[in-house]
Amino acid sequence: MDKKLLVVGAHSADFVWRAGGTIALVTSQGGSATVLALSYGERGESGALWKEPGQTVDNVKRIRHEQASEAAAILGATFSCLDLGDYPLVMTDAALGGLVERFRDLQPDIVITHTPKDPFNPDHPVACQVVQKARLLASGAGVASAFQRIKPPDLYFFEPHQPELCDFEPNTFVDITPVMGQKRQAMAVMTAQGYLQSYYAELASRRGNHARRISGMEEVKFAEALQRTLPLVVKSL
Repeated sequence: MDKKLLVVGAHSADFVWRAGGTIALVTSQGGSATVLALSYGERGESGALWKEPGQTVDNVKRIRHEQASEAAAILGATFSCLDLGDYPLVMTDAALGGLVERFRDLQPDIVITHTPKDPFNPDHPVACQVVQKARLLASGAGVASAFQRIKPPDLYFFEPHQPELCDFEPNTFVDITPVMGQKRQAMAVMTAQGYLQSYYAELASRRGNHARRISGMEEVKFAEALQRTLPLVVKSL
């Protein structure tokens, strides 16, 4: 397997909770994975760090960068951040152009990002919208164009924290049983949001149960749910 995976999160820790197992699975099978954060989540996603006396924005960003880089490395991925600021996340034309260039440089086969709707987080839908736009621009909307274009990558949404209220419809379950240990290790690094570690470990177990019931594959113990956004094109069923 030589697939290239790109995971784009609004904040630097989003990839760990929602797609950490999928990332580790891809890299363990010989693929490559790139994690791109649009912001560090220094304002709205770093509550534990702000409890430290004399804390500063620059120091929070530094810690978040170190933690995300370490967590990505555990999963076999690389991490980078556009540092656009959060709460609110604002995408400028220049930021969009930079994201399009990332798409063209990486030429990913698969892209995973947030759902278009999230009533609890103002930054997640912004990230989803810009990722979809960058994908279309980089691929020339799937047709020949006057500028360099890439093969249109598959697009998935990862599971939000409140799936029922985000119109999330899981139609793909990824068996992350072989790499669940890596996901746990990566989550443990993200101390700024330590309260999410047990939540997403339990969610992986529940999704594993769903995957077993759907497939009959009794070996599946842990899974991550994704929503595939585009139809499959096949030569036979």
